[in-house]
Amino acid sequence: MHPAMVSWWHARHAGRGDGEGTSCSPRGWHGQGGGPGWGGGPQAGDGGDGDGFGGGAFGVRRPLRFLAYKLELDERQVAELARVLDELKTERAQGEVDRRRSLTAFADSVGVETFDEARAKEAGALRVATAERLRDAVTKALGRIHALLDADQRERFAYLIRTGALAI
Repeated sequence: MHPAMVSWWHARHAGRGDGEGTSCSPRGWHGQGGGPGWGGGPQAGDGGDGDGFGGGAFGVRRPLRFLAYKLELDERQVAELARVLDELKTERAQGEVDRRRSLTAFADSVGVETFDEARAKEAGALRVATAERLRDAVTKALGRIHALLDADQRERFAYLIRTGALAI
């Protein structure tokens, strides 16, 4: 940043904390507020409920931190849950690799002079096998999580799944 810009920046943002309200809002160039995305209120993608967990592959950006907070887990439970989620993440990553392989095989089956039905069936079988492997991994993970939690935590975990706050 140019040295002359530093003094201008400090003068513009003096007394305004983190610069909130300095954007071009509906109330004018130096307006105080507006709605979401105008310097006040939750931003798009925040998750909206103020807990700072956002969205992601498992329904939340940080599933371990989210579950530890929502279920009030102790250190032992957090360590075991980290192992379960890590194994599930690895299995899902392998599923994504298999999905790309099957997609390539489908493309190869139609990209030749005559349709290669055997190659297409092989790709379809790979997708089915991957889905079955993921099903088994999720079932195993849920069983381990069930054994890890007490009755109250299990009820809260089930609630998070039912409401869509946690996607499995």
